[in-house]
Amino acid sequence: MSDPLDLDATAQAELVRAGKISATELVNLAIAAVERVNPQLNAVIHPRFERARDEAKAAGGGAFAGVPMVMKDLDNQMKDEPYHCGTRFLKNRNNMGTHDSYIYERLRRAGFITIGRTNTPEFGSTFTTEPLAYGPTRNPWNTEHSTGGSSGGSAAAVSAHLVAVGHATDGGGSIRVPASECGLVGLKPSKGRVSLGPTLGEWWIGAVVAGCVTRSVRDTAAVMDVISGYEAGDPNTPPIPLRPYVEEIGADVGKLRVGLLSAPLLPGGLDHPETRESIAATGKLLQSLGHHVEVTHPTALNDATYGDMFLAVVIAHIANNVVELEKQFGVTLTTDDIEPGNHVMGQFGIATNVVSYVSAVSWLHAWARELVSWWLPRDGKPGFDILVTPTLAGPPPKLGALSGADSTDRLREIFQYTTQFNMSGQPAISLPLHMSKSGLPMGVQFVSAPYREDVLIRLASQLEAAAPWSARRPAVHA
Repeated sequence: MSDPLDLDATAQAELVRAGKISATELVNLAIAAVERVNPQLNAVIHPRFERARDEAKAAGGGAFAGVPMVMKDLDNQMKDEPYHCGTRFLKNRNNMGTHDSYIYERLRRAGFITIGRTNTPEFGSTFTTEPLAYGPTRNPWNTEHSTGGSSGGSAAAVSAHLVAVGHATDGGGSIRVPASECGLVGLKPSKGRVSLGPTLGEWWIGAVVAGCVTRSVRDTAAVMDVISGYEAGDPNTPPIPLRPYVEEIGADVGKLRVGLLSAPLLPGGLDHPETRESIAATGKLLQSLGHHVEVTHPTALNDATYGDMFLAVVIAHIANNVVELEKQFGVTLTTDDIEPGNHVMGQFGIATNVVSYVSAVSWLHAWARELVSWWLPRDGKPGFDILVTPTLAGPPPKLGALSGADSTDRLREIFQYTTQFNMSGQPAISLPLHMSKSGLPMGVQFVSAPYREDVLIRLASQLEAAAPWSARRPAVHA
């Protein structure tokens, strides 16, 4: 039998069900891989090995019974497990989860066994996983480079074959960007598709969603079937899929109308030649599969006001983080407690006039309506099925490249293609279709109409079959 850790989660579950490997054996293999490889990556920061072994001994039913995975240390809690959100403040107080999040409960009922929690930037507020609290997570393809953020720890663990599935969240690209930088499948679900309860409702006015990073489209589909669904009190109720997402794997895609975004959105923005090449190659691949492809995109994406409005929402929520921690612990947070950038954003957000915040939210809602209209029939035009964009404007940056006084401008330049679809609430997926000349993954983003994860999964399955990536291995792997 080949190394079970090289298999995706679906195949691992099949081995367990067939009695070819026990849950305990599989979990022990994953733990051994973390012990051996994680010192090079710093992906798993809170091991829970003994609890995982106990859970493996008692493994019962569920689609993924006995399959190991990791949970991100942000936007979810696990009762009596560390919950630090990338902050020195919570780390120094050994803060622990007070309850199980709904997504963790769903994953556990499906049979997944969590072997640890993964690294994340503080408050998930940036696109690289380099928190002062725990240090940087390193990219398995080249350890001098970033894994992206904020789900960078989970992405590194999955990419290095420590586990096949990593929990992830996305408020502006935090599933898709790490997936792109680590050579993974990363689906950002529609707004409200996966509950953030019981603690969070509409976080970042609904921009934050939960999902996973995986190495195969079928794993992504199967995990979505596990974690999707309304929970009591959720502020949004997306339409129920017509059938399970796993049934979209290999299903007929039809002839899709595809728009290709082939130039940077920001005037004078990063225009990496390999990014252009990856998009052009994707367009040719889609045409070869019978899809109608044209170079076009929604004009709303070129609105220069958008970035400042999105940042206003993020700053307000960082400020809320600061205020809530200060109330909970009865202290005033300083730069000894939280990182300087978040401290500045927190103070700015606290001082912001509430009217200006509401104005930003209203502007974003109107802008999102205009953006989404590109996918929908309008003025006698049929609308598009898919928009193709880079996931980010170049290969993964080196660690440390996104720090310093000009980091905000650099972040906007490199990561200019993802946040918009958090604001519009649309599903979007990054697929590992390309590699840079230096051997680093470069993802391509596909965006569908609202709530059409089914279309994305069908198309992703078709592309995976046409241009498979499963044989690739990073330099650092189990």
